[in-house]
Amino acid sequence: MDDDYQLIAENFQEVISTVAMAVDDLAVPIQQAAGRMTTTLLADGKIMACGNGADASLSQLLTGTLLGCFEQDRPALPAMALAGDSSSVTGIASQQGFNDIYARQVRALGQPGDTLVCISSGTVPGSVLRAAQAAHDRNMVVVALSNTADPALAELLRGDDVAINCSAERRPRVTELHTMVIHLLCELLDHNLFGNHNGSSS
Repeated sequence: MDDDYQLIAENFQEVISTVAMAVDDLAVPIQQAAGRMTTTLLADGKIMACGNGADASLSQLLTGTLLGCFEQDRPALPAMALAGDSSSVTGIASQQGFNDIYARQVRALGQPGDTLVCISSGTVPGSVLRAAQAAHDRNMVVVALSNTADPALAELLRGDDVAINCSAERRPRVTELHTMVIHLLCELLDHNLFGNHNGSSS
């Protein structure tokens, strides 16, 4: 039990240290990403999100929160997680190949001015890279929620795109940073679009 406690304590300390070290690097790109997403929503566009494995779950956390709510009641915001439709994903994978599972959806459903949030906590998969390329073909903005260990996704970005590159020694810490970033984006979007929690804007 003492060994378990030590492991737990070390992990908590590691999380605290990782978050504290990330603030200066991430504050500006988080603000920029929220600004791009706000512009999309104000122009009646939508937010699309993709990622594989745990990153797919984070894409659903983002879009589910936008469709539902974060901490205050407000109108639903148009958002879709490209991993959420298992029939479409598996159908595309079986016919066009796994690397096209998101790009094909982006080409069919994305519109100029929409925003695609690409999430990758480890080595960037081909499906996410192709999705970003398809978004560019559709004149969409790309927000890359990635990691400094693999710059492939960040290197694809251009123009108004935003890279939120999280740095940590272990992948679980990157995933935790990504979760925090998603919550911050949702809170900033609520503030930008609807004002603060007492209903007034600032």
